[in-house]
Parts: sequence; C-alpha cells; structure tokens
Amino acid sequence: MGEARVIEIGDPASISHHELQAAKIVRGERILFKTRNSSYAWSRETLVEDFVGITLGAAQYLAEIGPRTVGVDYLSVAAFGGDASGVHRALLSAGVWIIEGLDLAPVAKGSYELICLPLRIPGSDGAPARALLRPLDQGH
Repeated sequence: MGEARVIEIGDPASISHHELQAAKIVRGERILFKTRNSSYAWSRETLVEDFVGITLGAAQYLAEIGPRTVGVDYLSVAAFGGDASGVHRALLSAGVWIIEGLDLAPVAKGSYELICLPLRIPGSDGAPARALLRPLDQGH
C-alpha cells in the first residue's frame, strides 16, 4: 500500500530500457505500466500471445534502479515466448515485487494510492490479489 505512478508505454511490442529511462523511475517507487494490453488484450476471449511485456534488458535496468513494485496490465511481466524466468528472476532477486494481471483501461497516467492485498498462501510463490487505485489529491 502506498503511492504509485502509472506510466503509459507507447511501444506496441515491449516495455524497453529506452522508455524506462525516459520515465525517470526512482528507487523505492511503485510503478504500474499501462500498455496497449489494457485496451486490446483484456477485451479478447482467448489468450493474446503478442501482449506487451518487459524485456530482459529492461528488467535488469529496473533491478539496478530498485523500484519497490512493478505492475503490468496483462498476465505476465515477460512477453509470451520471451525469457519469462529471466525477467522474473531479475526483478525478484532485486527485491522488486511484481503485480500481474492489472486492467488499467480506465486509468490515466499519473499518481495514485495503490492498495494491493494478496491472499496469504503458505509455501506459495504467488497469490491472487485485489488491487485498487485511488487518485491522489492534485496538491500531493
């Protein structure tokens, strides 16, 4: 729980190192990536294989910066057919919490309060969660 920033990603194929540099992410920040997945992938009845994910190079860059949390707007932080274990390992080994499966279609870029409450499942490496965003006051 805490302040989070929604960043819009323009690249229709991936979340790359280049776009992350432009976003000026800082250590400890909670970042949620809004990509074309929010308006495209979630409206399909079957798995979308060409969804936008984080590249391994971008994951390594994020691991160096050290955001507290990274959230994505589809089923995985890594692209389908990409280096999913490498992307997950790069982020998790750096202490970056991952939130997957967000629907950010109605959300504009900007600052929010993030409330993300995962179920406690002993011995599990992941869990379903309820994630809520509340807009921050303009003066915040």
